Amino acid sequence: MSSLDTQNLALRVHHDRYPAIDPRTTLKDTAAGKVVFIAGASRGIGQATAVAFAEAGARAIHLAARSRDALEETRANVTQVNPDTACTIHVCDVTDAAQVAEAVDDCAAQHGAIDVADANAGYLGPWVRLAETDPDGWWRTFEVNVRGAYHVARYAIPHLAQSAKRHGAQGSSGGHLILLSSVGAQMLVPGASDYQTSKHAINRLCEFIQTDHGADGVKCFAIHPGGVATDLGKAMPEAMHAYLSDSPELAACFAVWLCSGAADWAAGRYLSANWDVEALLGMKSAILDRDLLVNRLRAEI
Repeated sequence: MSSLDTQNLALRVHHDRYPAIDPRTTLKDTAAGKVVFIAGASRGIGQATAVAFAEAGARAIHLAARSRDALEETRANVTQVNPDTACTIHVCDVTDAAQVAEAVDDCAAQHGAIDVADANAGYLGPWVRLAETDPDGWWRTFEVNVRGAYHVARYAIPHLAQSAKRHGAQGSSGGHLILLSSVGAQMLVPGASDYQTSKHAINRLCEFIQTDHGADGVKCFAIHPGGVATDLGKAMPEAMHAYLSDSPELAACFAVWLCSGAADWAAGRYLSANWDVEALLGMKSAILDRDLLVNRLRAEI
């Protein structure tokens, strides 16, 4: 058994969209009336997530990333699948607090709300032993993966809290925040000290967001998107490429499912897009009773 296998629940797994999380059928209109803010929306999983929310009937999607041309490509894809979804773009570097604040404010100003925020931007540097790393390059991973996620959370949370209040009054669910984590957060692979510790920090950040703002109605999730052959994924050592067997649509549709309210009970936890959602729902009592899927030291002999 590989170290990757030991970090998964004993559930059925998927590698592409499937009926229970398909926004074109089962989840159709679950995003109706909602405004979605996506950071890192220019390609790969972020782009697929924008399209999935459009398929689920989102009222508006605000796309943020560094490349205007790539954002325009994502916008074209969104418009193609759902011309009724308003789609706006904002050039933004997630490592810059002022730029993220401006992008979030722009979304709220143009569309009147933010119901879902997705911190999808990520970075992966060379895999080398710690004493051989470039200090600036090592820290760049934290700047994008952790500081970037923090910036999105910091400026989106007030809007998400308002969304939760508004949707709660309507008997529905709002105020969802998705942080992009990785199964690497729970692993120790030589040469991956920057990436894997940054993703471990994301899981803990998710817990703190829930602790600090769960009472405000915010529901935060740290998700492993599966092994996706994005540019970032393919930057891993070639030996890891065998794990890149999942479609970007898997994580995108899983995010839509989370934001439908079906898993609000699991807020503040690490979840894998590979896990079958119906089987996951079947583990609800065990997960809550044993406080699973969070970072804890268990001193059991």
